[in-house]
Amino acid sequence: MTRPTPIYPALKDKQRRLRDGFDVALGLRVHRAISWIRGAERAAEDGDDDAAFIAYWIAFNAAYVQPWHLHEQSQAQEFRLYFERIVRLDRTGVIRKAVRGRIEHTRRLLQNPFVYRLFWQWRYGVVGYENWQDSFVRESRTVELALNRQDAVVVLKTLFDRLYVLRNQLIHGGATWGGSLNREQVRDGAVIMAALVPHFVDVMMDHPNEDWGESPYPVDADRSG
Repeated sequence: MTRPTPIYPALKDKQRRLRDGFDVALGLRVHRAISWIRGAERAAEDGDDDAAFIAYWIAFNAAYVQPWHLHEQSQAQEFRLYFERIVRLDRTGVIRKAVRGRIEHTRRLLQNPFVYRLFWQWRYGVVGYENWQDSFVRESRTVELALNRQDAVVVLKTLFDRLYVLRNQLIHGGATWGGSLNREQVRDGAVIMAALVPHFVDVMMDHPNEDWGESPYPVDADRSG
């Protein structure tokens, strides 16, 4: 994995400066997310792409996910709503820049059928997915157009659909730790998450008056998490 410049110290400093202006829910989201970003950066320093990707995914979950009992949308809808909001609030365009800055990794991941959900539907014999390759090609073209017009929402939505498949492969034991068969997708996934997730949290801290929702598993009478 390309070793990113650690962003944890800057995020933590910002959180300490601003946290008195956060409500309890946002304070908990940010505190938890930043703690997992720190864990991800430590894993990356050790060269552990699997652990880095998983820790970045947990940081992303801490930032965006809603309590399970409030889930009214599908996973895809939750992603779309979150990305629409975070891109709209990103006044400096740092998220768009991050997407463009990791375009090689993004394109390689999007061209990998092993992180494409419909491929696995076909692979497991689910009826109706025999033409998964047609959808794969169409989606790739859509993302290329979105990249060219800097439509970050479309790119992020598609990208995180693929990253979610990778997440499932790792979390549900569908891959070998440090295994050779899935190295490229894990490495690309970790690099992409490192480029994006800290910026998501940063934008959230810049907008404490937004309703980010109750943090899952709240800590009663304790803001520290």
